[in-house]
Amino acid sequence: MIVVLAGAPGAGKGTHAARVAEVLDVPHVSTGDLLRGAVDSGTELGKKAESYMKGGELVPDDIMLSLVAGLLDSPEWERGVVLDGFPRTLPQAHGFDALLKERGRPLGRVLLFDLSEEAAVDRLSSRMWCPKDSSIYNLKTNPPATDGVCDVCGGPLERRADDEPETIRARFVEFRSATGPMIDYYKDLGVLTRVSTEGPIEDVSRRVREAAERLTAGDGVGDGR
Repeated sequence: MIVVLAGAPGAGKGTHAARVAEVLDVPHVSTGDLLRGAVDSGTELGKKAESYMKGGELVPDDIMLSLVAGLLDSPEWERGVVLDGFPRTLPQAHGFDALLKERGRPLGRVLLFDLSEEAAVDRLSSRMWCPKDSSIYNLKTNPPATDGVCDVCGGPLERRADDEPETIRARFVEFRSATGPMIDYYKDLGVLTRVSTEGPIEDVSRRVREAAERLTAGDGVGDGR
């Protein structure tokens, strides 16, 4: 089964994607995984992607679609995949649909992890990370044992620049502009399911797992409102 995960900043795609993939028993692949794999493999597509990444630019849609096409034809994705962060825009969704149609492979579902802007600001502005080992903490729900100190390596914790409230709100504006039309497109196709990721992480984890389990049972999992 091929499942696409979508969601605004802070909605929990990175946190819960592995849980969806575990239930479906398929690989979980993020956009970053795709790009890093292509660069590390040293392919022509990887070299093209790397040139944009080094310049801090978005990798063009045609390169992203070519990377996905190659993996759709590989044994790695034969049984399905959970895609986190791709497609991200309406043109990418159209291109992805064309790739699937060429191969006779249906899109199983698009799970939209739904989080309000205010909840995202509250969640992300409470997040701290360790630059040494990439451990992530939340001062409200998962604080370090010692204030400002990483539990793993003892190094100082920092707040990422993109977790500042003003930056989070700007990212929401970008999300609505770039990804909003894609969400409407999948809603109109009848393949979109919203899963609320607001509230305690235990409740969110339960809702995500239940949605994934209903997918394995062939349930449409909601009405896409």
